[in-house]
Amino acid sequence: MTYSMEYNMAILDLPSNPNFSSGPCAKRPGWTSSNIDNALLGRSHRSKDCLLKIQKVITETKDILNIPKDYKIAIVGGSDTGAFEMAMWSLLGLKPIDILAWESFGRDWVKDVIDELKIPNTSLIEADYGKLPDLESVNFENDVIFTWNGTTSGVKVPNGDWISPNRIGLTLCDATSAVFAMEIPWKKLDVTSFSWQKVLGGEAQHGILVMSPRAINRLEKYTPSWPIPKLFRLANKGKVQDKIFSGSTINTPSMMCIEDVLDSLIWVRNIGGLEAMINRSSNNLKAVEKWEKENNWIEFLAKDKSFRSSTSICLRIIDEWFINKNEDEKKSILNFFHEKLAIKNIAFDINSYGSAPLGIRIWGGGTVETKDIELLLPWINKIWLEIKNNNMEQLNA
Repeated sequence: MTYSMEYNMAILDLPSNPNFSSGPCAKRPGWTSSNIDNALLGRSHRSKDCLLKIQKVITETKDILNIPKDYKIAIVGGSDTGAFEMAMWSLLGLKPIDILAWESFGRDWVKDVIDELKIPNTSLIEADYGKLPDLESVNFENDVIFTWNGTTSGVKVPNGDWISPNRIGLTLCDATSAVFAMEIPWKKLDVTSFSWQKVLGGEAQHGILVMSPRAINRLEKYTPSWPIPKLFRLANKGKVQDKIFSGSTINTPSMMCIEDVLDSLIWVRNIGGLEAMINRSSNNLKAVEKWEKENNWIEFLAKDKSFRSSTSICLRIIDEWFINKNEDEKKSILNFFHEKLAIKNIAFDINSYGSAPLGIRIWGGGTVETKDIELLLPWINKIWLEIKNNNMEQLNA
């Protein structure tokens, strides 16, 4: 096997931030707890002061992401999952559904639609890890559900060209690991969800729901046949609860998290806005691509560059020494590998997702510095070679 060794192993520098988790993700560069000193802790989220801060998150998000003025934004509970399920429970059931799935979270939405909501006339369009389903087969007379970026497979949709501008049904898109890192064609999306914990290195449990006028119109004119719990209730008796889209959240938000995301949004503006964030993520992927090309013991799960993710960068190990092991041995080797990276403060949480192919997953979103990824990669080679050359002696000791 070929390993890039254009460095002195004895003098490798450590990444300044070893946090490469795919969620929650690295805090923005320069972040300290003093950045949230002005959080309105101990205050009611319904107070004027708190409401103004929540509203500022909405308006700043809308402006930075260039979301159309007639689209509505709500901050909801349950992170991205809560936001997306809120939309599904509130909007689906009127039309047949085309649902695309090529990784773990997309398949979770399949379970919701088929097993929980039990919606008939649902067409499932699938692909294996590392591949993209046939986008041309989607019927836009139906409601369409898909993820923009597969966080557990490293596969994204390349653009929005495949989405019909004359669609009849609604498009519902889980974009939690894409927003702030990829161009999003908002006019082609009727519902978009994401969370701060990925794209902005924010804290967990808060989701963002972006809805088009077409989605709002569906809320006003259609009532699903199933009960909708209060936490999901965007409309009541045919009337949209407009206050939800004006900062009055359904359940209580954390004002500490609100302050934290405001700090992140200010940072995004200061570095150059959305374009700068996209460039930072793109540069992170380029650093990994250069390394992958120099090392033939590892390869991208997404072999096609046109749909390779720049945020959830997923790789699998093709070292013959490794692939000839049985599954239990492979898991033990990788567990030991990740433990060594963590113990040495090199990298935390870069293991592949549980149900995904065994390998490495490095977060490349805009809050991660390219320099840190460049410092990480030689260490990955070093630790892997140490384990391989000892033929698991350390592991079995």
